[in-house]
Amino acid sequence: MRISLLLSATLLPAAALAQDAPILLDPITLYGGLTPIEAQAYGRANTVLTAQDFRERGVSTVEQALRQVPGVSVAASGESNAQIRIRGAEGNHTLVLIDGVRASAGDQEYFLSGLSLANVDRIEVLRGPQSVFFGADASAGVVNIITHKGGAGTEASATVEAGDGWAASAHVSTRGERGGIALNAAAREDDGYDVSAGDGGDDDGLNRESLQLSGDYALTDDIRAGAMLRRATEGYDFDAINFAPTSARDYLVDSNGHADREEKAGQIWLEADMLDGRLSNRLSYDQTRYEFDDHLWTQAEARTDIWKFRSIYGIDGRVAEASQTVAFGLEQRKDENSIASEKRRRSNSAVLEYRGAFANGLDVQFGLRHDNNDVFNDATTWSLGLSYQMPNAPLRLHASAGTGVVNPDYSELFGGWGYVGNPNLRPEENRGFDMGVEATLLDGRAVVDLTYFHEDLEDEITFSGTTLPDGTNYYNQDGTSKRRGVEIAASLQATDDLRFGANYTYLHAKDPDGSVEIRRPRHQLGLNAAWTFAEGRGTLSGDVIYASGSYDEEFWNYDPATGVPKTELPSYTVVNAAAGYDLTDKVRLTGRVVNLFDEDYSDVWGYSARGRTAYVGLAAKW
Repeated sequence: MRISLLLSATLLPAAALAQDAPILLDPITLYGGLTPIEAQAYGRANTVLTAQDFRERGVSTVEQALRQVPGVSVAASGESNAQIRIRGAEGNHTLVLIDGVRASAGDQEYFLSGLSLANVDRIEVLRGPQSVFFGADASAGVVNIITHKGGAGTEASATVEAGDGWAASAHVSTRGERGGIALNAAAREDDGYDVSAGDGGDDDGLNRESLQLSGDYALTDDIRAGAMLRRATEGYDFDAINFAPTSARDYLVDSNGHADREEKAGQIWLEADMLDGRLSNRLSYDQTRYEFDDHLWTQAEARTDIWKFRSIYGIDGRVAEASQTVAFGLEQRKDENSIASEKRRRSNSAVLEYRGAFANGLDVQFGLRHDNNDVFNDATTWSLGLSYQMPNAPLRLHASAGTGVVNPDYSELFGGWGYVGNPNLRPEENRGFDMGVEATLLDGRAVVDLTYFHEDLEDEITFSGTTLPDGTNYYNQDGTSKRRGVEIAASLQATDDLRFGANYTYLHAKDPDGSVEIRRPRHQLGLNAAWTFAEGRGTLSGDVIYASGSYDEEFWNYDPATGVPKTELPSYTVVNAAAGYDLTDKVRLTGRVVNLFDEDYSDVWGYSARGRTAYVGLAAKW
């Protein structure tokens, strides 16, 4: 019934406009394992957002882009913190990567805030347990943000935008036969708004600056080397918490709080092909650092170091052309956090992957991983993905199953802020499977994908405000956190100039005690459309985001006997619009309006969302 609703709302009205000529698209390659894999051969549910999508929709941040991805929910508490959850899992169960390197360090969950799309080529969202290939913290999925590296020759581009603040970006790159180098820079000064929704309160703004340098070079015909360095600084305003609120409206108190974040990341790598391309090896070293200071009572530093080795063997030919490959990987990870400055977490891991593409349309991916941890239990995870293109039919069946883990963090293990940690905690384990069907219709102009998912979280780590019998404040819950749901994605190229898209997610997420999980909408619907006019010089687009059935905790109604009650947040519908026009072949005028109808809504009790805001900008390329 739901898929019929989506088809009626987005596909059928435009179907009559579809032309007969088939659409041929370049294959999309995912980094969904030890080796890249084409999306059409990947068994796991995934979504790929491209720079063209961002340009047409007029979105400017990663947070905005992810709100139109099935299976993904975003809960923002102001401009400074946006938490993502995949398939109803916790926020720290999704791993965020930037060019394959962890965006956050230590055990820190990555909060999206002001992360610009200006120099992003695409975002890959992989849903379901991914720990086999990406390690702990990827038990629910992965968001991999891939930046622009430039094409052959020399490229340069810049953008500037104004509206309730300003934003700017720049890119320059050069690439020859043996390699290339790219520099990306972005800055944003957001004047913000009153997050507390009080009368006459000051605006809570955000500023962010980022710089990334990356390059690669072919030392010989068979050996390549590369490196990446990234640094981002961010400052944001926040309001104080009222510890004796009587409603959501007075949970926050207007104040002049200000906090600063700093992110540093780097990678160096070396690749070597052997046996006439039949064996491919890669060695890399990643380092990520994070610093935080709220200038009141919290200062934190974290660091992660990862060595990785990967070797791929083509069973029936060169790795690039082989239909079957086997891969082996080794990983050594160390991290630290100032919460427990004398403590470290270390792990050594081994990974095995098999991939096979068969003539009958069947693609198989299997992975197995073992983590040897030094301060908590070891973990073994596995993953199986199947994709089957039905012969003589425009249908592709896909299914996957596997397990993922999330390690205890430093506070949970070692305590802090007056609470006692529990060194006997076990890693959380997520077990899940999904199955779906993808239909390609109208000579490739329409694609509809329907996926059912089923995930169970065991040993969920929980905080207790009162001291437990073992003298700690943290424990592994008994029972299972259950998450079930349906994801639907649909797109239609109605004409050469008119495109429609839709996505819908139904989520049923419960704690082991049967209570609803917070900040996870039960129903999420996204609709979008883009029209190109003036022989491709202009675009006009709009998108609609609807969410309902999301619960949050009423902090102001705490009862020592029953705890904090959970109540449902009001549903909301947000409409955004954007337009662009090429003034010349190299200069484009852009405009967008966020929350066009000034919807009053919230993802988190006590934190209001931004009202209607307009922006205008210019983009240039050379």
